[in-house]
Amino acid sequence: MPFFQELTMTSVWVIAAVVFLVIEGVTVGIVSVWFALGSLCAMVCSMLGVGLGVQIAVFLIVSAVTLYFTRPIVKKYVNGRVVPTNADMLIGKECRVVETIDNIAGTGAVYVDGKTWTARSVADVIVNEGELVTAVRIDGVKLIVSKAMSMAE
Repeated sequence: MPFFQELTMTSVWVIAAVVFLVIEGVTVGIVSVWFALGSLCAMVCSMLGVGLGVQIAVFLIVSAVTLYFTRPIVKKYVNGRVVPTNADMLIGKECRVVETIDNIAGTGAVYVDGKTWTARSVADVIVNEGELVTAVRIDGVKLIVSKAMSMAE
């Protein structure tokens, strides 16, 4: 009877590892590989005839330790990767308002680097056509701008 229980727990750990690897495969970032490693270690314990409590402890400890030591590295190099676009080069550039910017009315456009962008002001202030503004950030397809500082300010 113990062999049947060991075989059953071995199967449970194999299934758990496969489930975690499938989850890993269908997600964009690395999220569950640590639990698959924990499951594989628990499976080895099960095959060696170690009790269920120890198997669960091994699963939890291996998963936690690998998560603790590798997640910051993975997050930095894999999940945290930001793909810059050419639009990012607009941040900090001076733009000329070609349509009055009024966040409440939902209007506004600026001209910068040969292109016209839909624009909104960062401080919900109305910026009149012809004024100069500075690109602060991009929100979707809108350029978020603030009034440009003159040299006198």
